[in-house]
Amino acid sequence: MDQQYPSQLLEKAVSEFSKLPGIGRKTALRLVLHLLRQSDEDVSNFAQAIDKMKKEVKYCRICHNISDTDICPICADSHRDTSTVCVVENVQDVMAVENTQQYHGLYHVLGGIISPMDGIGPNDIEIDSLVKRVEQGGIHEVILALSSTMEGDTTNFYISRKLEHTGVQLSVIARGISVGDELEYTDEVTLGRSILNRTLFTK
Repeated sequence: MDQQYPSQLLEKAVSEFSKLPGIGRKTALRLVLHLLRQSDEDVSNFAQAIDKMKKEVKYCRICHNISDTDICPICADSHRDTSTVCVVENVQDVMAVENTQQYHGLYHVLGGIISPMDGIGPNDIEIDSLVKRVEQGGIHEVILALSSTMEGDTTNFYISRKLEHTGVQLSVIARGISVGDELEYTDEVTLGRSILNRTLFTK
């Protein structure tokens, strides 16, 4: 039986919160009731933060990482190794690799991986911009740090074919990460060792 709500406004708020990933209607109701107990200022700050993020957040024009500016802090950091680019699926993976403190190069965020079952092809993710970056010169190694799933391996293979003519060194993170594991859920020690112990990519 559907939950009965004493207020349509409450029900609408619960419906919106339950659209978030991993949030069921019971959890959504708890969150909404929590907000109702907060001060007007706190709720206003909460709403403004989300609204401001949605309107003003940018994607780095070089690596496609989330940023407050046109070029993200990592790409703008003169102390980073600009000859090495780590290719990841999403922003969470950038954060995961950064947390290991074992990698000091640049990134390239694909925004997804090739997955025909989900209707995602090579043209739906940032592969062409990666090829252009490498073709511009100065990059000596591309590290493929995608999840060790069939879709990740397919994407690795496709990228290797697209970069073949550039002569850039291709490597993959060591398989200390279990096959089928998502990168963002891997512990920092294992992920850090996988970056340090990367191996040359072979088709």
